Amino acid sequence: MAGRVDLDGNPIKPITICMIGAGGFIGSHLCEKLMSETQHKVLAVDVSNDKIKHLLEPATLAWADRIEFHRINIKNDSRLEGLIKMADLTINLAAICTPADYNTRPLDTIYSNFIDALPVVKYCSENGKRLIHFSTCEIYGKTIGAFLPKDSPLRQDPAYYVLKEDASPCIFGPIEKQRWSYACAKQLIERLIYAEGAENGLEFTIVRPFNWIGPRMDFIPGIDGPSEGVPRVLACFSNNLLRREPLKLVDGGESQRTFIYIKDAIEAVLLMIENPARANGHIFNVGNPNNEVTVRQLAEMMTKVYSKVSGESSLETPTIDVSSKEFYGEGYDDSDKRIPDMTIINKQLAWNPKTSLWDLLESTLTYQHRTYAEAIKQAMSKSTAN
Repeated sequence: MAGRVDLDGNPIKPITICMIGAGGFIGSHLCEKLMSETQHKVLAVDVSNDKIKHLLEPATLAWADRIEFHRINIKNDSRLEGLIKMADLTINLAAICTPADYNTRPLDTIYSNFIDALPVVKYCSENGKRLIHFSTCEIYGKTIGAFLPKDSPLRQDPAYYVLKEDASPCIFGPIEKQRWSYACAKQLIERLIYAEGAENGLEFTIVRPFNWIGPRMDFIPGIDGPSEGVPRVLACFSNNLLRREPLKLVDGGESQRTFIYIKDAIEAVLLMIENPARANGHIFNVGNPNNEVTVRQLAEMMTKVYSKVSGESSLETPTIDVSSKEFYGEGYDDSDKRIPDMTIINKQLAWNPKTSLWDLLESTLTYQHRTYAEAIKQAMSKSTAN
């Protein structure tokens, strides 16, 4: 750990980081990385610390004096500004980011992603503190290619679907499609941060994650999340596999996505933290364009991987088709394709993702099988007994 240098060969000085949303999926992996590989200090802010308990206890841990947990709901807590003032850098990970909520809880979604993020931006700007803000790849909305005729050869031209931070438009559906409430709130906070940078000199970096995957992501309904909850696609499929149910393909599973392993993505974030001169003022796509699949192909691959890690045979009917209305309710809409352009992050931070889709699914499903399989069996046997 001694003698670590940044990309320009300068020694890295330990800093204090106020991490909002530290108890979530991304926050827990980032805290792990910061504790095990750096000398930075973390003020971990969240409403729950279940996913970082192993970093907080026992007090004999090597990094015990470098991480402290603050149980704060950023909606209405006056302590937040004090923590931001104590830190050199604030990282804001707090958000509602589950598609099933976008059209069933649009008000919460807009408040959580825009209104609740406003004070964080304001405190950083007023106190001259650097901000790394987590946005989303949903900000791009639909691709230009989505509006071309189905049989147009231009649909295969990357110029019509690869998403570039500094060039691609943000194209959302009509207002009645409330699924876009999330992307729109995220876009507006990005524009506000950008404006704070331009007008008031705020030092900022914006991260647009493209489906980060790994242990501790989302929740398994009824086990460590609400029974009626609908997590994101990968956790939905994991839940089906653990319960030996067919995987539900929304509207035929034709949407295309890319997936990146959480540990690869965290490497990119650490580079942003430790190379402010290269990261400030930039928006970065963080994804893996090599891991592109349709949702149907993802379901097929996950079925094979789960069979391997669990030793259980696959179901005779591994998938079933459902409509988006049936699955998500009224007002759902979707983006057709999400492929990140990697030019800017490559140039600024010399970063590239490494892990293949098969390997990241194997790591994630091994963790989920080990963590949840027994609890789900018990829950299912209880419900049949009743």
